[in-house]
Amino acid sequence: MQTSRRSFLTAALGTLATVPLLARDFGKNAEPVRYPEPDVIALTDAFKKIKIGNAAIERLHTGMRWAEGPAWSGPGQYLMWSDIPNNAQMRYLPEDNHVSVLRKPSNYGNGNTFDPQGRQVTCEHETRRVVRYEANGTVTVLAETYGGKPFNAPNDIVVHPDGGVWFSDPGYGALFEYEGKKQPLELKEAVYRIDPATAKIEMVTDALFKPNGLCFSPDYKKLYICDTGATHYPQAPKNIQIFDVSADARKISNGREYISMKMSMASAVSLFGDPHWRYDVDKDGNVAGLADGIRCDTAGNIWVGSGWVGPGYDGVQIFSPDGERIGQILLPEICANICFGGPRRNRLFMAASQSLYAVYVEATGAHFC
Repeated sequence: MQTSRRSFLTAALGTLATVPLLARDFGKNAEPVRYPEPDVIALTDAFKKIKIGNAAIERLHTGMRWAEGPAWSGPGQYLMWSDIPNNAQMRYLPEDNHVSVLRKPSNYGNGNTFDPQGRQVTCEHETRRVVRYEANGTVTVLAETYGGKPFNAPNDIVVHPDGGVWFSDPGYGALFEYEGKKQPLELKEAVYRIDPATAKIEMVTDALFKPNGLCFSPDYKKLYICDTGATHYPQAPKNIQIFDVSADARKISNGREYISMKMSMASAVSLFGDPHWRYDVDKDGNVAGLADGIRCDTAGNIWVGSGWVGPGYDGVQIFSPDGERIGQILLPEICANICFGGPRRNRLFMAASQSLYAVYVEATGAHFC
């Protein structure tokens, strides 16, 4: 039997050792990277089937202050994302790699997504609300208060196939002028759902310290929530929790830890080989960063934008459905949020601090955005 080119490239990952690049140049005139991509790392055999042997990490754009909330428009075939401190939304057109400003000002928008009708839905920090951009250019306010009090600063957002809009409200945009407007938090940090029929807003959970990234499982029966509360609460875990979604897709229950973001310092250093970096190591020899934005592929693997540790950790970490760390995509910057895009939803876009990166993978995004 003749071996296909793709089969050969995939098999090669199991036999060729790759060494992560310490001082990688992502500049316009940088030397090309020798395949297989050294900074996409398979930690288990499962990820060897996902890593593509002849696909490199690309830096598509740089110059932002804090890139967040990438979202892929299926009807428009473009990627948009937020540059929060610059009070702008950006747009990337893959056919010619053109980047332009989509909206400015954006009310310091953070998380974005698209609903089943192709309308963009955004969490705004400055106005403390969730809005939807209609086809005619008008803006519909979906949520701005709960129990008579303004939200803290809505952060991340996902839309269920039934039209329900789920969003987190950790309040980061109200803590500093840099990413919104400094003002008191009047509500306990929580996750909310907007009912598509009645527009009623219900609190889904306030069990996490600072709920951040949100993602449904492929069948929408589970909800994953990142807790970044360690930024302000010393007792907060650095983890992702998983909840069961009710049959009517209105409530969640049975919250428990899906994964801890801990990794041994030895593993992090072996991946990127920088023992001189100032790692914050716990008594057990582990480092732990924050899980910010998350997405799910059709196989149920969870892709996590992560960082605040250093080389060998920062970038994207990939976990199997049962919580095993199976792969990493190492970036030279902290990765805040990610999404799958492209016509086949097999291109991973990564909003990482000052830059936008992308890499093709042998995985497909589970959802329409």
